[in-house]
Amino acid sequence: MGVPVPLGGRAFEIIAELVQAQGELVSKRDLTQRVWRGVFVEESALRVHIAAIRKALGPDRDMLATTVGRGYRLLGSWRIRHVDAPSHSAAPELSLSTNIPAATFDLIGRAAAIAHLWELLSAYRVVSLVGPGGIGKTALALQTARSPPRGFAADRLLIELASLSNPELVSSAVAAVLGIKLEGEDISAEAIARAIGDRQLLLVFDNCEHVIGAVARLTETIVSRCPGITIVATSREALRIGGEHVYRVQPLDVPPEALLAPDAISEHTSVELFMTRAEAQGSNFERDEENLGAVAAICRRLDGIPLAIEFAAARAAALGPPKIAALLDNRFKFLTTGRRTALPRQQTLRATLDWSYDLLPEAEARVLRRLGIFAGDFLLDAVIAVAGDCESGVVTDYLANLVAKSLAIADIRGERPYYRLLDTTRAYALEKLHASGEYPDAARRAAQYHRGLFANAEAESELKPQAEWLALYGRHIDNVRASLDWAFSPDGDAQAGVALTAAAVPLWVQLSLLAECRERTELALAMIDEGAAGAARLRMQLSAARAWSLMYGVGRAREAGPAWTLALQLAEQLGDTDYLLRALWGLCIDQFNNGEIRKALEFAHRFAEVAAGSSNSVDLMMADRLLATTLHYLGDQNLAHHHITRTLSRLSDLLPKPQVIRFRFDLRVSAHYFQARILWLMGLADQALRVVERNIEEGRASGHALTFCSVLGQGACPITFLAGDLDAAERYCVLLIEHTERHPIRLWNLWARAFRGMVMARSGGVATGLPVLRKALEVAGEARFLPRFLLPLGELASYLGEAGEVAQGLAAANDALARCEARDELWYQAELLRIKGELLLKAGEYRSVAAAEQSFDRSLQVARSQGAPFWELRTAISLARLRASQDRPAEAHHMLASVYAKFTEGFEISDLRSAKALMAQLSTD
Repeated sequence: MGVPVPLGGRAFEIIAELVQAQGELVSKRDLTQRVWRGVFVEESALRVHIAAIRKALGPDRDMLATTVGRGYRLLGSWRIRHVDAPSHSAAPELSLSTNIPAATFDLIGRAAAIAHLWELLSAYRVVSLVGPGGIGKTALALQTARSPPRGFAADRLLIELASLSNPELVSSAVAAVLGIKLEGEDISAEAIARAIGDRQLLLVFDNCEHVIGAVARLTETIVSRCPGITIVATSREALRIGGEHVYRVQPLDVPPEALLAPDAISEHTSVELFMTRAEAQGSNFERDEENLGAVAAICRRLDGIPLAIEFAAARAAALGPPKIAALLDNRFKFLTTGRRTALPRQQTLRATLDWSYDLLPEAEARVLRRLGIFAGDFLLDAVIAVAGDCESGVVTDYLANLVAKSLAIADIRGERPYYRLLDTTRAYALEKLHASGEYPDAARRAAQYHRGLFANAEAESELKPQAEWLALYGRHIDNVRASLDWAFSPDGDAQAGVALTAAAVPLWVQLSLLAECRERTELALAMIDEGAAGAARLRMQLSAARAWSLMYGVGRAREAGPAWTLALQLAEQLGDTDYLLRALWGLCIDQFNNGEIRKALEFAHRFAEVAAGSSNSVDLMMADRLLATTLHYLGDQNLAHHHITRTLSRLSDLLPKPQVIRFRFDLRVSAHYFQARILWLMGLADQALRVVERNIEEGRASGHALTFCSVLGQGACPITFLAGDLDAAERYCVLLIEHTERHPIRLWNLWARAFRGMVMARSGGVATGLPVLRKALEVAGEARFLPRFLLPLGELASYLGEAGEVAQGLAAANDALARCEARDELWYQAELLRIKGELLLKAGEYRSVAAAEQSFDRSLQVARSQGAPFWELRTAISLARLRASQDRPAEAHHMLASVYAKFTEGFEISDLRSAKALMAQLSTD
């Protein structure tokens, strides 16, 4: 009791209103009307002031009670007493109202910040603007002081502290600006407070970091004794005094890495600043996609820091944005053109960081240097690991100090706090690390730390949902990359790199980074020391990872088989059942890709034999999943349905959330898209479409890029196309193209572009879609021999016939049929026979009704033998139309009706509607 607390003017008015209510509830509406007196304010403004009051009340904060949604009341007993204003006879007459310099340029992107700062200043007596060098603290403080709200009557004075070399001169600097002359009295904080008295003042203490202790003591004294004073301080760390509100100045917003239209790029304030400053320097480059894309990259690389962006913009007239972006790796030599009127430490980017670095104690400077080794987010454990021989508690304190001084950034939103350096700060720290000779030790320690971090990553991918796994490990990918780059450099440690590569494989798998996985594992495999302990196991692990990445690549898929074979041999040699199953799975999929479906079935059976002795549900499910997939491609839909049903019956054994298992995809999601394919061919269209719709949501939720490709490409796209729902097929196709451009999975991108040609030809006409389909298949090259490309190849043959190119269409159909028969790739054989029959009915030299009938009859036999009523229905429609043209309507109706009767659902799909309409027509003929 009786302890003064610093409160801003409006915060004090709020507490006065609550005191006068004597414990009764005061509504939010009443408070804002009384305190702001007719000025409309957002509710957030009231919350700012309520927070300030609670902070001022300290341990008694619960006295301010909230009734949610209604208002506030002040608890306890309160007395209102009047206090005489302090005597200030010693104060001289002061007529100066402001010394804030006039603005020489527009402050871009800070309008909302200025409005918020004035709300803070009406709630708190001390507001500190904190942030790293160049973030714009001074510019923001000065512009705030220049633009007070209506009715603000205080003098506004700037006290510039950057030039002070001695903290003891702070009081003198303040007294000089205030015009205080204290004859015969020391210039102390207390003397300045007495001289100010009850004068209404807004003081801006600018650049406090190097004299922070003296500024803090002076501020605390003045605020506690002078009720009319409010202080704005700019510093790279907070004052840490009672009643202070710390406002962390944020960078300007930067465009995301995702591709944006030029107009969307220009909306970001960092880009607006660059463009404005560049134009002021006489630059007139075109605002086209290339230049604006380069400006966006510059702003990202410079972390949205205004000072650095201004330096870069100053070079735009001479170099242009693309050249500037290319030169940013050497930013400390390049970004040296500041305003001549700026402080010396703000005239180059290096000088700005030197100012902060030189203020650090050597121990903290050493930790900052070592933080430069991290290329992305890092944990406290990582800092302790690279710091050297310091005790963990000391390192923790050093890191906390660096955060407080705005040299490191803390993200405390999750369960574990993460830290990072701004890109510019990291480049500076890394430069210092190299100059100190400490880089090799720090790099080695970082590589060792990340190897240990990922030691259990593979096992945990079996136990944790993917989102949880990625939250734990995904943020470390840039650091892993940096450690591997060092390890495989001439001065690095190749064997440490080999071990780290093997440990980090799950990261590339979970993120579907196929090309990077291939490149990293190939480099590691070339560097293995065969004489070292564990070399065979490392080679097995890396060979399996390389094989996986090759399997989904373009142009090198044939290399996957030998890599899987090597992994299989090493797994057998080491008695490693886990990798034995992985290799058998990989070899099975590899046989699909090479068109050896019978051999794929042999590997699927071998997998099932090994898995039979496993207690792992995933292994048992995977055995049925492989058999279902193989039998589906072989054309045995009934047995495939049996195995996929057994797979799905065990789904309850999996985690309820999406999970990417060691076979490199989400088993639940992948089982469902093959279930949809099998159900579709079996004539269960409604069930298949429901599975597709659910599978889309499952695929999105999985967060696994490669799995979602298969959801769209194996299930949603072909099934909606076959259903005749071209709008849905187009929508899913566009989604797949966008997805594969966002995640570089080129094999699926090639297929999606071929599929788009199919949809265009069906919906917009052959003249539109056929060239697109042809071009896409030409670009696909050898990828056309993958099972997924049979559908586009069959549609190509059909569209060629519609375009009058019957010879080419027949050649395409015959080639595809020969492929199916040679490779036992029989699932699409019935449809190809139907397409061939349709081509043989086209007018011209190739027309042969007898040959067409023979092709249709063979199609029906194949469809029936495979348990594929959908293909049977399509062929029955084609044959019924032929019979009708031969004046045999009764025979046509009977044949088509017998097939139609096999269907119990799906009557709204295109083919069943066509069949029904044709039967109605035939019954009247």
